[in-house]
Amino acid sequence: MKKYRFLSLVLLLTAILSLFPASASDQEDLDLFCTNAVLLDANHGEVLYNMKANERAYPASITKVMTALLVMEAIEYGQLSPSDVVTVSQTAVEQIPPAYVIGSFKAGETISIEDLLYCMLLESDCDASNILAEAVDSSISDFVAHMNRKAGELGCQGTHFTNTYGLHDENHYSTAYDLALIMQAALEYDLFRTVIKTAKYTVPATNISGERFFYNKNALMSNLYYSGYFYDKCIGGKTGTTDDAGRCLAAAAEDGDELLISVVLGSGPMPVPGEQELKQGQFRESRRLLEYGFNNFHRVTITKDSEPVTTVKVTMSRQADEVNLKPQGSIVRTLPKSMDLDDIECRITRFADEVEAPVEAGQVMGAMTLSYEGEVYGTLDLVAVTSVERSELLYKKEQFFAFWQSSGVKLAVSAALLLAGLIVLRLLVFRKKHRPRAGAVRSRGNYRGTRMR
Repeated sequence: MKKYRFLSLVLLLTAILSLFPASASDQEDLDLFCTNAVLLDANHGEVLYNMKANERAYPASITKVMTALLVMEAIEYGQLSPSDVVTVSQTAVEQIPPAYVIGSFKAGETISIEDLLYCMLLESDCDASNILAEAVDSSISDFVAHMNRKAGELGCQGTHFTNTYGLHDENHYSTAYDLALIMQAALEYDLFRTVIKTAKYTVPATNISGERFFYNKNALMSNLYYSGYFYDKCIGGKTGTTDDAGRCLAAAAEDGDELLISVVLGSGPMPVPGEQELKQGQFRESRRLLEYGFNNFHRVTITKDSEPVTTVKVTMSRQADEVNLKPQGSIVRTLPKSMDLDDIECRITRFADEVEAPVEAGQVMGAMTLSYEGEVYGTLDLVAVTSVERSELLYKKEQFFAFWQSSGVKLAVSAALLLAGLIVLRLLVFRKKHRPRAGAVRSRGNYRGTRMR
């Protein structure tokens, strides 16, 4: 196909670029032979490597991890049991292209849920995907809708499914990061872990077929299909291949209490310096990515809750004129071993530059945010290290002055003074109006009457 030839050309150019030396501590210098990739610290949800991890791509049979996840949930909720036996319907097997058929299940055949999970996850049987879908949601269409709802619940923002097993469709897509989230959710189930780490599984004879043998196609777990890629830290994964998707792998690996998930999409046969035979890029690059994570990252406590980082002024106290603030709790991140922690930026925000006593030890008085090159690592409350008691004398003195300085009191005093002034003025005016005139009094005292004639 033209698309596949174009993809091969792109991957060949990537491989040529990968021959140049690279720094192990710089993720951009890994030069993986693929179109999209991500490395996720699964225990803490932190992305350690990102190569177009949020761009849409075709997931191929990694789709089956979502199918398995919904089956695991149905078992958890009591809707199904691994030992439940289901009958294969005609609709589950009739529309699957012949190239996708591995188990060759027939309508009317009876088989257990657990056996179907092994068929689907080890050798990527597509019949099993549809049979399991009908066991969970009665119809394939309802199950696909269920897949899309679950993707949304997991926070997958670039995923849309149209089928249960990864048949190529323009509207069936995902991202490396979204597939890592789906893998992370599936790994929470012990049954899923047990299935994906199994090298070989025998399906007992059914009412129609004899025994079937299924082998793990993940070369990080088994040498049956491809040798030279086995990785002792790998605990399983899911392969996927179509002409449009290229060769893909979602894998998980553990080292002590560290759990990493790698997703490599759009890989394929790749040249390796010094070797004549082409290598399977999906396996080689997945192992490189997982080893890169274990070798170059570690969990680091960035800040501890015992060191003061700033102060706030305190009034109304004779005990202290300021209080120290320290971060409450700590921030732990998975960081490159080569990273200098002194390069982490610390932004301190105080709710106020000055506060009145009393202050209680542990009282939240600010926040501290740590970041590196624009990525925020976390925010902690800043709390008072010690308590600061209030001076009652200073407090009452302040209250006294505050009382007389308040606008209400000032207004009342001004009104009282104005009223007093008006009263005094009125009294002065009243007395002036009613004071007797001196001439009028003397004239009245010397009056002599005359009789008219």
